Parts: sequence; structure tokens; C-alpha cells
Amino acid sequence: MLALVLATASLACVAQGAPLRVKDLGKVQGWRENVLVGTGIVTGLAGTGDSPGNRATRQALSNVLSQFNLTVAPEQVNSRNVAVVMVSASLPGFAREGDTLDVSVTSTGDARSLAGGNLLLSALRAPNGRVYALAQGPLAIGGHRYDANGNVVQKNHPTAGSIPNGATVEVGMTPAQPARSHVTFVLAEPDYTTASRVAAAINAQLGAGLAHARDASGIEIEVPPALRGEPVSFLARLESVTVEPDRRARVVINERTGTVVSGGDVRISRVAISHGDLKINIATQNSVSQPAYLDRVGPGVTTAVISNTTVNVEEPTGVGFLAGAGTVSDLVQSLARLKTSTRDIISILRAVKAAGALHGELVVQ
Repeated sequence: MLALVLATASLACVAQGAPLRVKDLGKVQGWRENVLVGTGIVTGLAGTGDSPGNRATRQALSNVLSQFNLTVAPEQVNSRNVAVVMVSASLPGFAREGDTLDVSVTSTGDARSLAGGNLLLSALRAPNGRVYALAQGPLAIGGHRYDANGNVVQKNHPTAGSIPNGATVEVGMTPAQPARSHVTFVLAEPDYTTASRVAAAINAQLGAGLAHARDASGIEIEVPPALRGEPVSFLARLESVTVEPDRRARVVINERTGTVVSGGDVRISRVAISHGDLKINIATQNSVSQPAYLDRVGPGVTTAVISNTTVNVEEPTGVGFLAGAGTVSDLVQSLARLKTSTRDIISILRAVKAAGALHGELVVQ
């Protein structure tokens, strides 16, 4: 993993200065996804669904059966082969009728597993209450759970799954067309330097005076009069404009997986580092002491339990050196040559940041 981090840092150094297309840095204002959500029932479970005492499951199944002229009171429903779930999806900004969407399904009751289940037809609604898509199909879980006689074997999260292309769009979503005279381009990561560079690149490649940076996120762009009748053509040319964005000095640390990812140009000042490890091992051994002849001893003599405790303290040689001014990549390579573990590197980087010697943003996940 450490070699992969170093290789990534090296690639970042090589890639620095390479121009990017404007379309890779953000989007035109008004283009957005819309969240859809709904409830549904998963059937076909092998006794791993909601318990019969779940009132929501009994009521939902009773309502479904009533649509097929089957009258079953909720209190008469007694099955562990069904589960009530929440269904969610994202509706793209340019979705049309008949398009398909990926669906996420999560259990809301006490079901043990949704493996092997099939989602019944479920309506997906937007926050305005309107139905935009219908979802159904077999679930892909990617996990399992089996239990018998108190023994449980589980992999991943079997109560959450997905249905690729499991929803069909019933109502299209066309975003509002931008004004013919101007558009606003929004950066995915707001930055004043990048916004200024994007405006300068648009003026240089499409025409002087067309763009100006409004703030760290938005760039106002005037559409040339000759292209106001062809907005798609102008936006295609706008997306193809190349620019060299500015990058923030940032180090990302994931303590759960022991991953460190850093740009190759994140600077550090001259700093002295000393990192050691102290291990204390305490072992207790119990033994029984009793007289050799119990019939020859006096009253009050009993068997005694004796505990022998051993304390062993180990202090391996730690890491200690003086790091000169350079980059995080240089520091990580130096620590790797000293055979420092990835988690120790994470601790050292956090301490260097606390000492004020790491000149960048430290993101801990």
C-alpha cells in the first residue's frame, strides 16, 4: 500500500501542469440530479424477512393483496418471507421517459437478510410528492447471513442491496434552459485562482470579454450574439476550453484502512521527528498448592491458589531523524526506508501538522 501511495504521489507530480477541459472542473448552473425515494416490499426471502410481529410489514402485505381481490386482515398475515424496504434513486437532469436508473434498497424492519429477494413494483417520488419512476426486480446483495442453533455467519451487509437499471423513468426531467444571452459555469471545488484562470482561458479561446469570475465558484459567461440561437453548439465549445487549474495542498488520511494519499507538492518545513514504541506484556500464571498428605494435616489447612505474574517491558528502537525542508512525498519515502509502518506514518504526519510544519490541509477520514 505504501508503494502505491508513493507511486500516486509521483504521478501527481508528473500530471501537475497538464491542462484540463472546463467540463472536468464543474458544470453549467441548473444541471443537477434529483433525489427519488419510496417504500416497497421484497418477497421471496427464505425465512429471513421481517418477523410476524412487525405491524408495518403486515399492513403493507395486506394492502398489496387487496389490490388483487384478496381480503386478508393484517393480523392474519404470518410470514417471514417478505420485508418492508426503502427504495431510493437519483434522477439525472436530462432524464427522459423510458430511461433506466440504478436503485438502492435498504431494510426498514427486523429482516435478517434480503438475499434472494425480489422487489415488487414501487413508486419513486420526488420531494414534491410526484411519481417520477417505478422500480422493481431482483436484488443484488453482495453478502449473506446464515444462522442456526445460535451460530451466525455473516458477510457484508445483507440487509442492503441494489437493482442495476431497476427503475424506469415515467416522467422526464428537463432542466430549465439558461438565458440565451449568458450562462453561469459553477466549479465543483470553489477556488479563486482556478475561477480566474477559467475566465481568462475562456476569453483567450472563445473571445475577449466574454467571461469574468463572479466569485470563487461561479464564472459569468456572455453568449456571443451569433451563437445565441445555437446554445448547444456554444456550450460544446465552452466545455472544450482547456485550463490549468490550481490545486490545494492537501493530505488525506484514512485511519481505518491505513491509507495516506498526498499531492507530491505538499510542502513541509524543517522538523525534528522522534517516534518510538513501548510494549508492556503482563502474563499471569495460576498454580495450585496443597499438602502432600491431606489425612495427616491439622484442621484449617486447605488448598491454595497461587498467582505468579510476570511483567515484560519492550522498547524497540524508534524513529528519530531531522527532516529538512521538502515535500510530504520526501518525508514518506524517508520513513519507508526506515521500515516505518503505515499507521506510524499517519501518527507522524498528524504530529507534524500539529507542530505547524506541514503547510497544507490535513483531511482525516
